[in-house]
Amino acid sequence: MLSRLIIPSLSALVLLASCERETQVERANREGILLFGNSNEPKGLDPQVVSGVLESNILRALCEGLVTDHPSEDAAYGYGGAESLEPDETSTVWTARLRRNARWSDGEPVTARDYTFSYQRILTPSFGAKYAEMLYFLDGAQEFNRGFRGRILFERSPRDGDPAWQELAAVGFQADESIPAEALEAIAGKSWDELDPAGRRLWARSRGLDGLKRAELEWIAEDPAGRFVWPDGFADAELVLARLIASFDEDLWELARVGVEALDDFTLRLTLRGPTPYFPQLLKHYTWFPVPKHVVLKHGTMTQKGNRWAKFGNFVSNGPFQLKSWRINDHLEVERNPHYWNAAAVTLNGVRFLPINNSYTEARMFRNGQLHQTYSAPPEMVDLMERENPEILRQEPYVGTMFYRCNTTREPLNDPRVRRALNLAIQQSDLCNKVMRGFLPASGMTPPMDGYETPNVVSHDPEEARRLLAEAGFPGGKGFPRMKILIASRETAATMAQAVQAMWRQELGIETEIENKEWTAYLAAMQGLDYDFAASGWIGDYLDPLTFLEMWTTGNGNNMTGWSNAEFEELLKQSHQEADPAKRYAILNQAERILLEDSPTLLIAWYARNYFLDPAVEGWYPLLLDNHPFQSLRLRTK
Repeated sequence: MLSRLIIPSLSALVLLASCERETQVERANREGILLFGNSNEPKGLDPQVVSGVLESNILRALCEGLVTDHPSEDAAYGYGGAESLEPDETSTVWTARLRRNARWSDGEPVTARDYTFSYQRILTPSFGAKYAEMLYFLDGAQEFNRGFRGRILFERSPRDGDPAWQELAAVGFQADESIPAEALEAIAGKSWDELDPAGRRLWARSRGLDGLKRAELEWIAEDPAGRFVWPDGFADAELVLARLIASFDEDLWELARVGVEALDDFTLRLTLRGPTPYFPQLLKHYTWFPVPKHVVLKHGTMTQKGNRWAKFGNFVSNGPFQLKSWRINDHLEVERNPHYWNAAAVTLNGVRFLPINNSYTEARMFRNGQLHQTYSAPPEMVDLMERENPEILRQEPYVGTMFYRCNTTREPLNDPRVRRALNLAIQQSDLCNKVMRGFLPASGMTPPMDGYETPNVVSHDPEEARRLLAEAGFPGGKGFPRMKILIASRETAATMAQAVQAMWRQELGIETEIENKEWTAYLAAMQGLDYDFAASGWIGDYLDPLTFLEMWTTGNGNNMTGWSNAEFEELLKQSHQEADPAKRYAILNQAERILLEDSPTLLIAWYARNYFLDPAVEGWYPLLLDNHPFQSLRLRTK
């Protein structure tokens, strides 16, 4: 026995040698596990909290909405949680029939109540979802999420004897944006209790009735005419104030009549704000996925921040895979979900997502047989693979735009002439050719897509840039403050920032610094408007120009520039009610021109995807949104 342990048989030695030569990818091929480079550690798994592409990749494996992405066609879709989805004749009311055999990964049925709970949760103002705007297509969703209490009480749920909304529309429910900035300095930094009556009147105007606390409304109610500015001849101030005060602590969900209704356990009716024939495309996005009501409430309240339902050990999903393991900064792995309604058709046994934030490290791991797919590819490696191994190099269009956000609340970036000058001084083609290989210079915010003509507003024009900067008071860059370019810890971001630095120095005579933060701190700085310029990008959530425009509206969680424009937002509202595609695109084109002329962002490029893919991965096709359904993939073993 001892000798047999010390001296293995010849067949065992051959097998051992074979195993030693086997790469991680070859082993994963045998086991049916896709090794997926995913850029960074996910911020979480709650589909109503996260907002990034890397989280989206994981959630597409774990979760499922009413419809699913098609494996090879951008505009097509498959049925997921719904077995049918039917619009009315105007494409405004949609009825979804849910699958009766759809289950959560704990075996509980997925019902229409899960969807209504989920949509109420993401839209509740106190929840603070950054992507709540994706659900603004639902009738009444924006009013509820933004806390437009006046509209909810008097337009959406009026009582007998209430004045018509047409009479109330001019009441100052929202902030009075006509107040000069110098006037607001009188109340800056002060609390309500520190203000005299004149200051309180200004405070109330600057916030609007919807933005006031109960005690502030009660102060106005003591003398409505003397303490608030009402429309000329308005006679219902007392009624308005009484309703606002009486409903202050009331949950407005029912009164808002948001367009989501469970007709029974397996029938969901969604009423939209206007004709939306492309609605199924929107439903592919993870913000429309349901969350398990029974699990969320088991671990806290519906809108509790930090509810632990989405933590490892608690997480329950309804997609083709379920969470298997999660080791921070090492991997997140999913495995087949036996309760998935179409489990028999899932071809992979699992996916291992690897948070590799250095593209050179990722490329090396790929070449060493440790990855099936990389998140990206560094330019030098693209050139090398074009020569040595073009079979594994993928270069594909990608619906996304790269830009710098400007903090428009800071001087001199509050001047559109300055912002436009900075954009015109950037030589985009140089950046695309030398830094972001395969990308295209961006002339507008919206990348090319069928049927929509992107405005050709942005280009390299250093002479006009110098003229605008001088007109703004900084001839030759004289007197321009030294500002910072915020970037995340990624190699290409630093290279691009250095190039832009040099362009601004050469063309405009201004100096900037580069501020490098790790990913979480970088996001926090943008969200808190604690930056000057921020290297940014946006990948389309669906194939429509609106996904590149609506994020720049007032209060949108993805805006993060401090910029707003009433004319721009009015045009977007008009587009919501236009059913004719050509007319709708014309309206959106007008809106985009306003955005580009005001330049809250400095455009760089339209994205392309450069990455490596192992030939063993089958069923992977180029997609403009890069949303590949993992359940359709398979791995070839030879």
